[in-house]
Order: sequence, then structure tokens, then C-alpha cells
Amino acid sequence: MTSPSPEPISDVAVLSPALVEAIGTLARQSPDAGDTPPLSEQTLLRLTAGQPVHHLVCQQDDTLLGYAQLDPDGGSADNAAHTVELIATDPLVATELLEAAGRLVGAAGLRLWAHGRNSVAAQAATQAGWQPVRTLLQLRRSLTDLDDVVPAEPPLPDGVRIRTFRPDLDADAWLALNARAFASHPEQGRWSRADLDDRIAAPWFDPAGFLLAVREEQLLGYHWTKVHTDTPEPMGEVYVLGVDPAAQGLKLGKALLGAGLRHLHERGLGTVLLYVEADNAPARALYEGLGFTVFARDIQFAAG
Repeated sequence: MTSPSPEPISDVAVLSPALVEAIGTLARQSPDAGDTPPLSEQTLLRLTAGQPVHHLVCQQDDTLLGYAQLDPDGGSADNAAHTVELIATDPLVATELLEAAGRLVGAAGLRLWAHGRNSVAAQAATQAGWQPVRTLLQLRRSLTDLDDVVPAEPPLPDGVRIRTFRPDLDADAWLALNARAFASHPEQGRWSRADLDDRIAAPWFDPAGFLLAVREEQLLGYHWTKVHTDTPEPMGEVYVLGVDPAAQGLKLGKALLGAGLRHLHERGLGTVLLYVEADNAPARALYEGLGFTVFARDIQFAAG
């Protein structure tokens, strides 16, 4: 049975509440949604945040067949190309959304993120002859054996202690530290106060799981954890782990990682996940040294 020809794709300035709900429903119906959601957290936040993105909507009558979000401000590995994420009911619709995004900015200046093993975005990119240019790994480990690998009190350098994040006092200092720690990262290093505030306002935010390493109140590093409750079993995440470049050599990354894993374990969680660039050898060594293994891959494609 062939797919019906969809209605023309619309570039929508502001999504209606009904469309936002329909996009969320379509995302949850993705085959791998429980393990690798088809749209990133940033993309989902931008459905309603009024950010300067293109919302490309494909509908037939009142039925949503597909959605793509085009970020015109970069976010690719070279900070020059535009990025797009999409979901669709089938690869044909995904291909049409990808072509529509290419008409807006030119295919040569476009990067496509495909999340999950069965992603229609990956199928559309492959069909179009696009090539993988970046890989983001999802790693996981069980927390049931944490006592065997993480000390109850992670060792810290003299004068350094770990405390929790204070949204009203630490936001600006944390943003500055985050920018330094991820200066070369195309997404994390670009965070603004609005990006931080959006997450502080999210239902999942818990300052008790946002750990800061400080020396005389100077921020040296952090481990921001997250708890997922929309998965088949609640699951923890190493949401962001960063250390000030000036504090490299103090082994704060390992200490903060251990402290965050301890926090998640004490919450009663049995599994923790994280995302890391496939070519980030030092970070992978840290995580794999504590027993994390590859669970899934997100692939970014570019026109061949």
C-alpha cells in the first residue's frame, strides 16, 4: 500500500497548541521513543519557546504526517551549517521535509540529526545520498554495583567541596563556566540564560541533583544530573558534566561523576545514561572506565 501524497509543507511562524500536542504524540509513537527519542530536548523546548527557528509542518486534512525544525543559527560541528531534526509517519514524508529544509537554506549548508536505530530521518538521509559527519553515543550502566567502583566519599583536592546549585545565586557564574568548559562544543557551549531558565522551569529540574565543585565559592566544575520518569523504568542521566579548563589536572571530573552517580543511586534508580561525542577520547575513557557501554547512536548527516 503506497502512502498518500501529503499536503504541501508549511513554514509556520508559531505553532498552535494543537500542533504542539500532535508533534509530541507523533514523537512518542516513534518505534525507539522509549530508548532514543526522535527529537532532542532542545528541539522540544523550541516548540513553544519562541526561538528563531523554522517549523516545517506536513499535514493531510487535520492529520499531522511530519514535522521538521530548522535552526538557522548553526549548531553544527563547524558552527557554519544549519541543523534540522524531523519526525514523520514514513520515510517519504521525511524525505519531503528534508527537501523543504534544503530549499530554505540550501542542502550544502544543512546538517540533519537522526536519533535512534529505526529513525525515518536516517532513512531519508541515506536515500538522498547524505553522509554521516558526526556521531553522538548514548552510554549506559547499571547502578546496582555502584559500591564496587565509586567510593562513598569521592576524593577531592584540598579546599574543594561539593555543594548544590542555587538558581538565584549561581546561574550567571555557571553559564560562564559552562561556556569555558564547552568552548568548542557546537551546542552546549552556546547556552544562554534563556536556555538555562527553560530547564530550571522544567518539571524534572531538581537542584539537589545539580552538583558544583567550589573552592572558596569559585566554581571549578559541575555535574548536573537528571531523572527520566517517561521511560519504562525511571532512569538517571549524567545530564552535563564539565570542568573549568583552568582546573584540569585536579581530577574533578571523576570525583564529580562519582558524586552524581551516588546521588542517582540514592534516589533508588537502577540505570543511568549519558551522551558523549564518539570522537571525545578523554571523556569516553572516563565513562568507560566506570563501566559505561554503548547503548545507541545518534548520527548527524550532511549532503554528500
